[in-house]
Parts: sequence; C-alpha cells; structure tokens
Amino acid sequence: MLGTGRIAPAMPFPGRRGGRLIERNLFVYRRIWIVLVSGFFEPLFYLLGVGYGVGSLVGTVAGPDGRPVEYALFVAPALLASSAMNGAVTEATFNFFFKLRYEKVYDGILSTPLGVADVAAGEAAWALLRGFLYSIGFIVVMFVLGLVASPWAVLALGGSVLIGFAFGAVAMVGTTFMRKTTDFDYIFLATLPLFLFSATFFPLTAYPAELRLIVQLTPLYHGVELLRGLTLGVVGPHLLVHVAYLSVMGVLGLFVVSRRLEKLLLK
Repeated sequence: MLGTGRIAPAMPFPGRRGGRLIERNLFVYRRIWIVLVSGFFEPLFYLLGVGYGVGSLVGTVAGPDGRPVEYALFVAPALLASSAMNGAVTEATFNFFFKLRYEKVYDGILSTPLGVADVAAGEAAWALLRGFLYSIGFIVVMFVLGLVASPWAVLALGGSVLIGFAFGAVAMVGTTFMRKTTDFDYIFLATLPLFLFSATFFPLTAYPAELRLIVQLTPLYHGVELLRGLTLGVVGPHLLVHVAYLSVMGVLGLFVVSRRLEKLLLK
C-alpha cells in the first residue's frame, strides 16, 4: 500500500481491463469524430502530389527485389506506414499528454478497479486503433487508385496495426518525460526525419553508403519495408525481421511506459 492509498499493480505488463479506456475514448470522440480522421489527409495529399506529380517525372524505381516498379506503387505503401505512425504518435503524445498533465484523467481512473497497467494497455491500444483507422482509409484509396499489386496486401492492415502499436507505445514513453507544451517540438523533430529518410520516397540504394545502415536501424524503415513487400508481393522470410523489430519495440515501450506511469501516478 502506497502513501496515496492506491494499490500498486502486481503486473508490469498490461492488465485485462484496458478495454474500458477504449470505451471511454470512443464515448469522448463520438461527437468530434472528424478529429479521428483528419490525419488521414496529409499522407493522401503526399500520395497525390508526390506519388503522381513527381512520379510522372521519375517513371520507375527499383522495388524491394530490385525489379523496377512505378513510382506511385513504390511510394504508396510507405505513406501507408507513415499514416499508421502519425495516427498512433498523435494520440500517444498530444492527447495523452493533456490527459496526464492537465486534465488529470488517470488520477480519477485509478480510483476505480483499473490499475496502471490497464491505463498503459488501454492508451496504447487506443493509439494503435487510431493509426489503424488512418490506415483503413488510406489502403482503400490505394485499392481504388490501383496501387496494390498483390493479394498479400490484405495483410498490410495487420502490418499497420503492428506499426501503430510500436510507435504508440514508444511515443507514450516519451510523453511521460514531457513537462510543457513546447516539448512537442521534440516529437516533430523525431518524426519528420523518420518520414523523410526511411526509404519513404527513394530506394535505400539512393542514400550514401555510410547512411544506409542508419536508415536500416530506424523503426519507420522497417514498417515501410514490411508494407512495401506485402503490397508489391515481395514476400519472404526477410519480412519476419521487420515484424520482429516492430514487435520488440512495442513490447519494450509498453513495459517502460507502465513503469513510468507507476512513478508518476502512484507517487
């Protein structure tokens, strides 16, 4: 028993009652649903402007297996991965920060049977869900525009969920260290280079040799390569490396954010 009278959770990993937080968030957003889908438009505009605009000048580029593919086909899955990342990060930073620091939502929640692990699991799942919603809309657009070259693309939604989980969990960890709204600049500082330099718009071979290893270590690169392989039909054991990277990233993030929330909410 801690000084506040709250009981510390027995498990550091997510509890089973995190779904209650998802229900709460759905209730809150039911009247402002447009906020949930607003982030879908940015990657869509990039697809139309860069995928087709620049694509008309570029022609073809080397795909994951080295064969040439149309530029729009190359860029679309990368923007799908970026959409999943943006949705999860937005929810796990801006919204999570205000609920944690200003609205004190979790102080009230911890007076219920829910524990810190449930809060971490629920908010990570909600961030994942938001990224998933962005991805659904984007992949529908890809189908309509004929930017899906393989039936394996149906698994891209699962890949988007994994990307949302990984980025949502890690973004929540970063948010627990934020103290003021100006700290959001660091989020932009982290996500913009990822968006631009994760083989999103150019093949890995376009980067200088000394930068390729750095690019290959970035999390969005693994998300981009996973979805690009699925949508272009370049499927093989190498995709499991990307799955493993994102899975470990998400699990570690969830573990750390649970510990961080214990220190912040049970002090």
